[in-house]
Amino acid sequence: MEAHQIRLPVPGTPAAARSARQQLANGIRAWDTSLDQELLETAELVAAELLANAVRHAGQGPISAGARLNDGRLLIEVTDASSKAPQARLPDAEEEGGRGLFLVAALADRHGIDPLPFGKRCWAEFKVSGPDQPSRRLPLQRS
Repeated sequence: MEAHQIRLPVPGTPAAARSARQQLANGIRAWDTSLDQELLETAELVAAELLANAVRHAGQGPISAGARLNDGRLLIEVTDASSKAPQARLPDAEEEGGRGLFLVAALADRHGIDPLPFGKRCWAEFKVSGPDQPSRRLPLQRS
């Protein structure tokens, strides 16, 4: 499988996070690989959660987002200037946010947070199914 990569800077605003999510998704689709639609949608959702956390909690420092496809794995990563690691928590039922890390953990094959000299890198990795191997992703329910 051919290696592909995309990286882009993200201004620290919710609108920029939405735009970056869309650019990543479009970039991955433009690679013209055999990634199935379910995996693409799942990776886009995970990218949205990682970007939202960076914009919401990392302040106005530099943020970047990227994706890499190599050796049967799709990696989504977001770096920011905050050294504070995000914490998974159980929000109240009425709260609109607070579930992002649970979604990332549930949807990705692997995920993590790596400290960097200038902040941190939050990432999620997906195994890429071959043409004769079905994806193990759960279908996303649309409301």
